[in-house]
Amino acid sequence: WIAENDDPKLVCHPVLAMVTDMIWGRVAFKTFMYGRAWFLFTLAVFVFSQSIVNQVAEDMDEAPTGLRVQIFVCRCFVYICSMGQWIVHHARNIVRDLRFKNTVKVGCLKIPEYLMEWQGWTSLLLTILLVTMLCLEPILHCMGDNQGRTFTEKCAAGDSVMFSYSLVSACATVLYFLLLSDLSVFSTRVSAFALVCTRVLSEMMLFLFGLAFFVAAFACAISALKQANGDFSNIPDAALNLTKMTFGMFSGSNYDRLRDEPALLVCIIVYIVTTVIFMLNMLIAQLNCSYQATYQDMLGYARLNRAKIVCETMTSVPRSRWDRFVEQLSLDECIEFGEGDIGLPGGVQVHEPASANITTKDMIRRFGGSTSPAAQWPNEELEGDEEDRFERMEKMMEKAMKRMTLPKSNGASASAGMGSSGGQSQSQSQHDSQI
Repeated sequence: WIAENDDPKLVCHPVLAMVTDMIWGRVAFKTFMYGRAWFLFTLAVFVFSQSIVNQVAEDMDEAPTGLRVQIFVCRCFVYICSMGQWIVHHARNIVRDLRFKNTVKVGCLKIPEYLMEWQGWTSLLLTILLVTMLCLEPILHCMGDNQGRTFTEKCAAGDSVMFSYSLVSACATVLYFLLLSDLSVFSTRVSAFALVCTRVLSEMMLFLFGLAFFVAAFACAISALKQANGDFSNIPDAALNLTKMTFGMFSGSNYDRLRDEPALLVCIIVYIVTTVIFMLNMLIAQLNCSYQATYQDMLGYARLNRAKIVCETMTSVPRSRWDRFVEQLSLDECIEFGEGDIGLPGGVQVHEPASANITTKDMIRRFGGSTSPAAQWPNEELEGDEEDRFERMEKMMEKAMKRMTLPKSNGASASAGMGSSGGQSQSQSQHDSQI
């Protein structure tokens, strides 16, 4: 419930931070790493088959048989081990959420609750892309027209689907690396940076929305303008070149040709002032304010992310590892408050430097008598603090001892001096009144 509460200040409490780090380091880390190690291996095989070996084969008129076999084996591994695993994962989660009615209504549809997390819908989208890649696989389309070349991609049917297959493959690669961002949980500092980036992403989306509005407005206005510049002859070309201007991709020679069209030049100047000077600086100010507001709690958000991953990973932790962890805690043994000072059982002892929290008073309340659980707990007086009473008694005793140790002669002379000075002051006041 602490992870679901999403309170970045609560999760930074020293006790909660210690418990989370302890369970993460001694119980959940191995299980989480095993799952991510398999994911890293499947990602490496996917990149090897789609981005490395495939490009080597593209540079040749016809790849050798050994290279074609490597591509086919790697893709079979991706389709069977990676895509198959994702299909089983989503089928299990969908059936579980529907069985226990853990759904969220979005419009007129009921969506399983696990898909509301970005990891859930991202992995589901990756699964759909992998299934699409299998349907568009050029090797399968060339099976009936391979002309005696085993596992080839170069045929009429393969060429017709090659671009669509490469586009889906590129999108799947991006989703693979996006799911890899969970590894930032290893460091709270890296995780905090990643979380801050995601939280300020909304400001970037607002900027892109405003930029698209101005690009569409000026592109339509320039197309309606009577001008002969080929870069702005229609709405798509005008929108493309205006976007290039915003991101500094428009060449200088093209700017020189705008001098022949004064009206077009004025429109371009107004557009640049609106987007480059105003909107980009507004984006910087928004990102600065949003980052300052998020920076204060970014460590808490990082610990929240780790706590959520610990809760998700604990369902896969073996029972034997958990029992061994509980046994190593030794909760039945008494804890020492200090060397030779035996305390209570049921806790975890944490050592810290002596200078970390300096205390001049003993904060442990101690009672004499029997330690039997059947014995009655001593009554505590609520009128005041017992330590304060002891301090007052010590001060009273010190004052009494000082009075007893003072010599009587000094006391007598002091009293005589006080009497004479009092008499003089009294006679002086009587003389003044007579005058």
